[in-house]
Amino acid sequence: MERHENKGMTIYMGDAMDILSSCIPDASVNLIFADPPYNIGKNFNGRKDKWESDEKYLDWCYRWLSLCIAKMSPNGTFYLMAATQNMPFLDIFLRKHLTVLSRIVWSYDSSGVQAKRYFGSLYEPILHCVKNPDDYVFNADDVMVEAKTGATRKLIDYRKPVPTQYSTMKVPGNVWSIPRVRYRMPEYEEHPTQKPIALLERIVLASSNPGDLVLDPFSGTFTTGAATHKHGRRFVGIEAEEAYIKIGLRRLGIATEYKGEHLHRPPKTYEPAFSGQTENLTLFESNHDSSVYGKHPRCP
Repeated sequence: MERHENKGMTIYMGDAMDILSSCIPDASVNLIFADPPYNIGKNFNGRKDKWESDEKYLDWCYRWLSLCIAKMSPNGTFYLMAATQNMPFLDIFLRKHLTVLSRIVWSYDSSGVQAKRYFGSLYEPILHCVKNPDDYVFNADDVMVEAKTGATRKLIDYRKPVPTQYSTMKVPGNVWSIPRVRYRMPEYEEHPTQKPIALLERIVLASSNPGDLVLDPFSGTFTTGAATHKHGRRFVGIEAEEAYIKIGLRRLGIATEYKGEHLHRPPKTYEPAFSGQTENLTLFESNHDSSVYGKHPRCP
């Protein structure tokens, strides 16, 4: 097991089940965002996202979900992403332990035809759950969006004693239209299922306060950590693949080197750096010192 830490940002490399069991104290986490493998055959740096059966996949999910629930603080919040075909089973499981406040649809565009013999999928579901429905964090003012109909048409609410224009701002509904991460976007990393930072910023701002602890047990490109870092929260991320650990160390400003390798974002084919320059494009490196790299056989 490896542990890397700097200024409130902590990364563990290893199996999520093991680290959740041994390294994360119970009732300590304010916000959890989990985006696990979907069991649909994606290739994560050589690791195939496919279980022997749906039953074995769901059993694995129920075990790590139970661990996550135990780590939630009394007023904690949990967001779960999953494949559309698996979410109904996970929804039913979580309802036995948490209160589901919202069933969110992350809707995105597609540049090409996804299917010819059925309607292709252009969304992913997200569950928004809390431990205590009478005590949880929701910062509505921090995630307001434009109320397009009222703002554009300047509609008047004549039901009020004094007719008043409808508010031009509102809390987002449960359909979030946020573009997927594309190759030419500055935030793009080499990962098959990278989530956009706009998605995670909305979750982090809505459901945590500055200084709170945010956990992502399947960190991938560490977008959750990047959003958490940007908005003054603490972060614990878990990831099994070394290639993605290096992305996290770089994006979170935890380290500039890993096992003697200088950490920098690989240049894209259309960039001058692709022809020989090696520019470190770390998101937050300018604000942080390099930190210690080390192996921890046991959690502190």
